[in-house]
Amino acid sequence: MANESPTTRPHRRLRPTRRGRLVLFLGIVLGLGVAAAVLVPLLTREAKVGPERTLVIPEGWRASQVYAAVDKALDVAPGTAEKAVGAAELALPAEAKGNPEGYLFPATYPLASGATPAGLLTYMVDTAGRRFGGDHIAAGARRNNVSVHRTVTIASMVQAEADTMDDMAKVARVIYNRLAKDMPLQMDSTLNYALNRSTLDTTIGDTRIDSPYNSYERKGLPPTPIGNPGEQAMEAAITPTPGPWLYFVTVAPGDTRFTDSYAEQQKNVEEFNRNRRAASGS
Repeated sequence: MANESPTTRPHRRLRPTRRGRLVLFLGIVLGLGVAAAVLVPLLTREAKVGPERTLVIPEGWRASQVYAAVDKALDVAPGTAEKAVGAAELALPAEAKGNPEGYLFPATYPLASGATPAGLLTYMVDTAGRRFGGDHIAAGARRNNVSVHRTVTIASMVQAEADTMDDMAKVARVIYNRLAKDMPLQMDSTLNYALNRSTLDTTIGDTRIDSPYNSYERKGLPPTPIGNPGEQAMEAAITPTPGPWLYFVTVAPGDTRFTDSYAEQQKNVEEFNRNRRAASGS
């Protein structure tokens, strides 16, 4: 969430991610949502043996998660897919500097006989190129005075922080508003990426780590996307909802509050904390 100054924050804050909110308030563990079923062309022309196998890449997964899933799906040694990035000729934008984070498009991919990590990663990047390379994406990026690559970075943050499509577009607006005011983004999702974790709690110590992904200490966007966004998050990034908001917090499932008032944000956070205590029974 876009939050308050670290000097006035409570010592521990609960990050209300899409998955975390449901775990917190409903008390159940949900599996990762399946990305939109977008079938890509077969990776080889060889005949398939047996029933078709597929690999699902959910929206928001980090590159490290995608690599691990590819290794498992193709039954190769851990680290094989990550090493294949260097050998594969991935059609990435120059700004990406060879890093496919943000461009391993979430989809359902058929696994043909003879598929390789390099071939599978190539199709993911090519699919992202088709989905993110449209004229309306470029036009939206120009309207927001950012490059398409930076728009993918914003979309990755939106994917990590928002719940619904409406929330996505509002979260995108918060990001643009904070950038325009030269405010730090203060997104816990960037800290989780820096620390290679997924957690609900963020401490003041976390906000002081020395990392370019520490959006509490450093202004501007992180140096790369922090995950692989889907089309809805990308649409939100190019067409953010008009509004003055600078803060947001989800106080209960389906109830995300957006405001430009720090005092109102504090009240919303306190309501969120009350709900958290009630849900935990303490």
